[in-house]
This record gives sequence, structure tokens and C-alpha cells, in this order.
Amino acid sequence: MTKIAVGLSGGVDSSVAAFQLKQNGYDVFGLYMKNWSDSTFTLVSDCSYEEDRNMAELAAHKIGIPFYEVDLSNSYKERIVNYMFREYEMGRTPNPDILCNREIKFDLFITEAKKLGADKIATGHYVTKYENIISGQKVYSLHAGTDKNKDQSYFLAQLTQEQIADAEFPVGHLTKSEVREIARVNNIPTANRKDSQGICFIGKISLPDFLQQQLKPKKGPIIEIPESSSKYTKSNLGQITKFEELKYLSNPYNYTAEEGKNIGTHKGAHFFTIGQRKGLNVGGTPEPLFVIAIDIQNNIVFVGQGKNHPGLYRNGLFIAGDEAHWIRTDKEMYTGEIRYVEARIRYRQPLQSALLWRQPEGYYMLFRRPQRAITSGQFAAWYKKGEILGSGVIKA
Repeated sequence: MTKIAVGLSGGVDSSVAAFQLKQNGYDVFGLYMKNWSDSTFTLVSDCSYEEDRNMAELAAHKIGIPFYEVDLSNSYKERIVNYMFREYEMGRTPNPDILCNREIKFDLFITEAKKLGADKIATGHYVTKYENIISGQKVYSLHAGTDKNKDQSYFLAQLTQEQIADAEFPVGHLTKSEVREIARVNNIPTANRKDSQGICFIGKISLPDFLQQQLKPKKGPIIEIPESSSKYTKSNLGQITKFEELKYLSNPYNYTAEEGKNIGTHKGAHFFTIGQRKGLNVGGTPEPLFVIAIDIQNNIVFVGQGKNHPGLYRNGLFIAGDEAHWIRTDKEMYTGEIRYVEARIRYRQPLQSALLWRQPEGYYMLFRRPQRAITSGQFAAWYKKGEILGSGVIKA
């Protein structure tokens, strides 16, 4: 009998995943991951380790499965938290949830689960897994969950074939309402618990407060860039090749202080991200101000008025070759290949039509429609017919 360790988080999705597997005859046990215990950080969060752990244990007891706990907090701090600080310090905006899945849930957690005798692990992610036989070899694919409003395939965009082979996703074919109904009917204590939000395993906290635990404030100017900036005209493309145009459209806007007006002071450019509205503390403008660029080297935050400011929108992005990952290597593109895909640059964003072009230095992605707040350090993921094929860190 296959023995499966379910990563119980204290939420309804993982609880129902464990229940479903138990009902289907698997030998199941619950394993709670403790990933945050650093007392050197003074954080106020809605994520309580004790409460989550107790709910996970209550759910395991109700389902009738053994319950264990594993402490991965040191590795989490090293691989995820320190990574976040490094990225923000460089002026990039990381996605800790995608890295958390690749480095913790589907790496260290699998190792710990196997030490306890598990053959596989399972999670409550809304994603579906399929097994394909190609040239006599098993090849796994990941597809969007049945509930399109809860689809979490984007968060699993960095998984490898080996990690997927060791994992099951029992609620991927269900909707959220069906999951809650299963929990209610079977009196699972997490049935009505709210979904967790915020940083993976830390919870919903004030990001500036979190970053200021290690990144020091540093005053600098806030420069407003007008909509009339010549940066937003295509007349400067001139008579260039299509490839050069693609490279141009994939680059972020670079501004200088002389191009705009100094309208205030910030406490550190590394505390801001593209598209951000709150935290600027500058008033008196006809329309709200949004961050359109940050210059870490010169400690400048550039802003524009209104949600439709052209500085918020770009047609393309670039992913360096060593920052790209393919879930299925048999689907990987060859150098020079152009492929039409569907893509997203953030969780829950509707899929966007895009062109993906592989070049020796990496991948250029050009969208059919301009995209808002393309941000360095975030992940772009690409799909074909509902299957997530790969992802990469946005460099520009």
C-alpha cells in the first residue's frame, strides 16, 4: 500500500486532501512544517504557528491519521527569507511563494517525509497532474486546477520532474466550494477556516516593517515623470530590425532625475516596487501616484499620476537563460525558435496571449497587449492549452 505524507497546514485544502486520500485507501499521515521561529524578527502577523499547528493536529485526529511535525525553520530562513532581503536590496521584487514550493515544500519536506516512511507527499494545491509515456519514459505534466478562481499552477512553476513524480494533488479536480462542503459534511474542524494570505509560512504582515528588520532606511527623492515623456513614443525606434525592436520593447524604462519633478522624499528605494501606490506619503496631486520605476544605485523612486500612466505599462520582458526553467524538457524551445503561448506575470492574473522567442542569451516575451507593472525579480510563467510549461525570473 502506498504511504503518503500530507503537508497539513491547518487549512481546509490540505485537510480535505488528507481525507480524500484516506477514503481512497492510502496509508496516510499528516506532517506539519514549522518554518518560522526566528525570535530576532519583531513581526506582527495574522499567522500564528501555534494556532495553525493545533488546527492541523485536530484535523488529523478527526480524519484518523497519525500526525507529526518537522522543523524546517533554519532552512526556510536561509533559502527564502535571506533570498527576499537580497532581492529587495538589489531593487528586485521576489516571489517567495514560488521559491518556497521549489526549495521547501517539494524539496526538504519530501526528504523529511521519506525519513518517516512515505513513498510520496500530497498537498492541497489546486492543480492537476498527468502522467505521459514518451519514448517509453514517464513524463509528468501540470495543468491548471478545475477551479479557475483558485488555480495555483503558477506557484508550482519551478517544480522539476522528480519533484512532481513524488507529489499528489488530491483537490486539484475540485472547486473551493466542493472542498469546503466535503469538510463540513465530515465535520473536519478546518471547514470554515479562512484561507491564509501573505508571505509563505509567515502570513500577512507589513512588508516595509519586515524589510526594515535588515534593510536600513535611506532618504532619497521622489521624482514625478509626466505622461508626455519622450520615453513613451516609438518614434525613436527608427529603422531597426524586428529583433532589435523586440529587445527594445523588453527593456524597462530608465529615467533620470532631470526628466521629472522632485515632489517628495522616501525612506529607501529598496522598500518600493513597480505599481505600488501606498507608502509614498505625497499628496496634493490631481490623481493618485504610482511607482513606475526605482533606481537603487542613485536611491530614486520615480512615480507617475494615475493608474493609466504609460510608465506602468510595457509590451515585453526578458528572462536570462540561466533563470529559465522548463517543467518538461521535451517541450523546451531551441535557440531561435518562436512560439505562441499564454502567460501570466502574477498569481490570478488572467492568461495573456504572448510570443516567446528564445535567443542565445535567454527568452524574450512580447505580449499582444501591454502589461501593467512588469517587475524585475517576479516570475513569468507560460502555458499551452492549460498546461504550465515553464517559468523564469523577470530580469527586465
